[in-house]
Amino acid sequence: MPTSPSSSAQAARIAVAQRLRELRKEAGLTIVELATACGWHYSKTSRVENGQTGPSAKDIRLWCAATKAEEADATDLIAQSLNAEAMYREWRQQMRVGLRAVQESIVTLFHETHRFRVYSSTVVPGLLQTEGYAQGVLAIASAVHDLPAEDIADAAQARLERSRIIHAPGRRVAVVIEESVLRHQMADEDAMAAQLGSLLAAGALPAVSLGVIPMSTRRRTQWPEETFAVYDDKLVTVELVSAEVSVTQPSEVDQYLKTFERLRSMAVYGADARALIVAAIDALG
Repeated sequence: MPTSPSSSAQAARIAVAQRLRELRKEAGLTIVELATACGWHYSKTSRVENGQTGPSAKDIRLWCAATKAEEADATDLIAQSLNAEAMYREWRQQMRVGLRAVQESIVTLFHETHRFRVYSSTVVPGLLQTEGYAQGVLAIASAVHDLPAEDIADAAQARLERSRIIHAPGRRVAVVIEESVLRHQMADEDAMAAQLGSLLAAGALPAVSLGVIPMSTRRRTQWPEETFAVYDDKLVTVELVSAEVSVTQPSEVDQYLKTFERLRSMAVYGADARALIVAAIDALG
């Protein structure tokens, strides 16, 4: 995954441009002929193919119709193009509105989602965080982004409020974490003990599947990945140092779904997962 938001977005635009160029050439059309079929000046075709102009959804549909491309091509390219234009949201830009506002900004998404899939190699996912643990995590975010500390308690409470969605009818939650997540000291000893105890309870909820990948696991099919969440089968959010990436292109979402399944198959559940959590609690001393 690229580390520069601007370069990554441009790379995504170029990928769209290259595919559109391929469709035109496969159809045997010149730049002028494609422009005429779409009803615009040929210079626009050139700008699009060079990644200088991002095509709209209408532009892509006209292009695909002119080249007699499959409907699936149009759908995939539209999602990819939209993703290229808005795939990165800078953490600092988000944080300007305050930690609590950030938590509340995705409440609608949570309520609209019925199936959550979350993988974390770093911290306990927000959906399963306790208040004390959330305050520890958000305190780090506050320090990193130089935000007022008085916002932390309210933000933690907002995170807990939105997480109650996992108890709502019709919701399914699958969480996979690395065993190291259980050992990272994100809060004081009492808060860590409460968080780990809460994971024991969460794993027993009918709608929640909690898997832990043991540190001793031989990694044959998938290495540890960046933390990501899949909302239904439509959206993936990926947490990087500099930004949160939103992935909506169907083919890329499918890659994350397959990755999640590989990680899920490596995890242990039930009694074996509980044993790892209890061992982490005992290690607190």
